[in-house]
Amino acid sequence: MILEPTEIDGCVVVRPERHADERGHFARTWDGAVLEAAGLHGAVAQCSISYNHERGTLRGMHYQAAPHEEAKLVRCTRGAIYDVCLDLREGSPTFRRWHAETLTAENGVALYVPEGCAHGFLTLESATEVFYMISAPYAPDAGRGVRWDDPAFGIRWPGEVRVIHPRDAGYPLV
Repeated sequence: MILEPTEIDGCVVVRPERHADERGHFARTWDGAVLEAAGLHGAVAQCSISYNHERGTLRGMHYQAAPHEEAKLVRCTRGAIYDVCLDLREGSPTFRRWHAETLTAENGVALYVPEGCAHGFLTLESATEVFYMISAPYAPDAGRGVRWDDPAFGIRWPGEVRVIHPRDAGYPLV
């Protein structure tokens, strides 16, 4: 796997190194030692999936409050998403800046979202599934979010939001 740093400290694009032959291909998508060597979390506490019926479904922007911060490695296993990492770490040189990647089942690319950053995505295809590897157990009371369309962040989404949970639509502006 190839780790490509982004402009957001700790937010890393993870590209698979595919080894192909007549059968297809093989690629490592998780290596805790490689992540640890890069200063990232190499342990997984839980894995989750998100299935989304409709193109234009927006989930986010979510994070876990202290002391339950979590890092996530996000991969699209079916369909396609526009995946966003938003830096909410006060004192960070990239505070309130964001990075986005298009993740598809075909490209196999993943986005590592560090602790203290919010995460969200917009589905680019119907019947899209997203797989998360998460560094800490989910703590419901620590779940937080910020508005996906808050002008303070200026996230440029590539399409119309057609489906959104009332909670995600109702987060206050900062």
